[in-house]
Amino acid sequence: MSPAPAAEVIADCFDSPSGDLPSEETEVPETVADAWKNIVREVSTTHFDIGISANVVENTGKLRKDNVKLSVNVAFPSSCDGGGADTGELDVVSNTSSGSGGKTTSVLKPSPSVGATLENHTDSPIGSGGSENSSSSSMIEEAWELLSKSYVYFKGQRVGTIAANDDPGSETLNYNQVFVRDFVPSGLACLMRNDADVEIVKNFLLKTLHLQGWEKRIDNFTLGEGVMPASFKVIQDPIRKKEVLQADFGGSAIGRVAPVDSGFWWIILLRSYTKCTHDYSLSELPEVQRGIKLILNLCLSDGFDTFPTLLCADGCSMIDRRMGVYGYPIEIQALFFFALRCARQLLKPEHDGKELIERIDKRITALSYHMQNYYWLDFTQLNNIYRYKTEEYSHTAVNKFNVIPESIPDWVFEFMPLRGGYFIGNVSPARMDFRWFLVGNCIAILSCLATPAQATAVMDLIEERWTDLIGEMPLKIAYPALEGHEWKNVTGCDPKNTRWSYHNGGSWPVLLWLLTAASIKTGRPQIAKRAIELIEQRLSKDGWPEYYDGITGRYIGKQARKHQTWSIAGYLVAKLMIENPSNLLIISLDEDKKIAKPRLTRSASWTY
Repeated sequence: MSPAPAAEVIADCFDSPSGDLPSEETEVPETVADAWKNIVREVSTTHFDIGISANVVENTGKLRKDNVKLSVNVAFPSSCDGGGADTGELDVVSNTSSGSGGKTTSVLKPSPSVGATLENHTDSPIGSGGSENSSSSSMIEEAWELLSKSYVYFKGQRVGTIAANDDPGSETLNYNQVFVRDFVPSGLACLMRNDADVEIVKNFLLKTLHLQGWEKRIDNFTLGEGVMPASFKVIQDPIRKKEVLQADFGGSAIGRVAPVDSGFWWIILLRSYTKCTHDYSLSELPEVQRGIKLILNLCLSDGFDTFPTLLCADGCSMIDRRMGVYGYPIEIQALFFFALRCARQLLKPEHDGKELIERIDKRITALSYHMQNYYWLDFTQLNNIYRYKTEEYSHTAVNKFNVIPESIPDWVFEFMPLRGGYFIGNVSPARMDFRWFLVGNCIAILSCLATPAQATAVMDLIEERWTDLIGEMPLKIAYPALEGHEWKNVTGCDPKNTRWSYHNGGSWPVLLWLLTAASIKTGRPQIAKRAIELIEQRLSKDGWPEYYDGITGRYIGKQARKHQTWSIAGYLVAKLMIENPSNLLIISLDEDKKIAKPRLTRSASWTY
């Protein structure tokens, strides 16, 4: 992909009453450089750094009218909405030609913000343009080395990465296994690196697909045919004297809950592999097509549901313990939507594929409408809910889920800024979980479940509530933490999910890659860059822990494992995307205009 053409700007640098540049002896205010920086920031919020030619201001503080030049490295990233994008260098030069009478002209290209297509990302890295910080460089090298040490081999082939390479003397539990959701950032790092390592991703996809075909039984109950494993490990079979794979479908999990998100992440990673390699031969294999269909048939089957969202138990996703996310959690709904759109691109219409694609299209339309209208919360919507009337009946009801306004927690009113919004955690009859969950909101942006305006508002909220959601160690998985009596009831007195720890308001470095992807897509890479700088101050020195505790994420998690693989991989993916935004294409989708404006048709059962 060739980079977009550079934008050239000719501006009136220092306007004087006569229309001429000042003389060489004119005193230059100390804020000239700052003034230019502010001007360029108004042109685009997506720049990374600004450099003013040394010839503009001499050490004596005198202005030279020759060689006035301002160089700005600008990257206009894309997002959901359509439009163009440019990446290049903007030059501001003095124009002293007689034709213009000494006046300068200004031709500025507007910043596309979220109005750009993903395909316009340049392949070249962005940033300061200078040599990389030595400490950052050494941290990257260390991360790649640790990632390579986490590889799991099966019959001589790399098939994944273990969850953590902690102290060998510590209790391993299941941290010595390959988790489907954990491997996603590791797989993305392998795909995004300059010398893309596609084999490990391909092997992982095929091995987990093979495990999907196993009979899945927990006690005396058989799981659905399409359920993907939560994790697997390689063991030595002493009888057959060879390596075998041992999968866990939730029967060994702490809560004995099957992972709903594993199948979705598998489809998403398959699409990422295809997007990176431009090789559809893997996704078009009959067994792979069948694996996709089995996952979707579990989710698209008709039942008693009146909502297009997916009904789930507690502990079925990254938050794999009791945390009050039962029902219709935002993380699963966003991943469901993302997987549906990825499957839509991968499925072949042959045989029963065409019928399944039609079912996907209908579900995507209904799900996007439901999420964008009922899960979205901003200041205006909060005020509407605050004034809800209850016991409304019929299709004209405004309070469709009969939510009691008194159930709105007090913290929401202080947390909600005038500028910004987010998708709340859960919506069901008489219940709205107003907690913030980062994974669901970022996935909503990457999949274009969020509208361009909503995507911008989510990033606005993160900026407005930086201390609460980012703190000293990015990033809060959920906000706020459950405390006191509520913690006892919701978590069952879970000693690991105490307030501001683990899933209950803990800070997870792995989520950095999701924030970075969402930031670039919405044209706000400075948010990701600021978070990366925080990560680089401590993560390596602390031994790459799994999570941090405390209101601001100041303390290493009380039960956090060190050398957590997805903490390492999440940092690498964030760096690879911020240095080369075209990597976003591997994990992000463009907006589908047919979803944005669905065509409404009359039901076949309609009667006058």
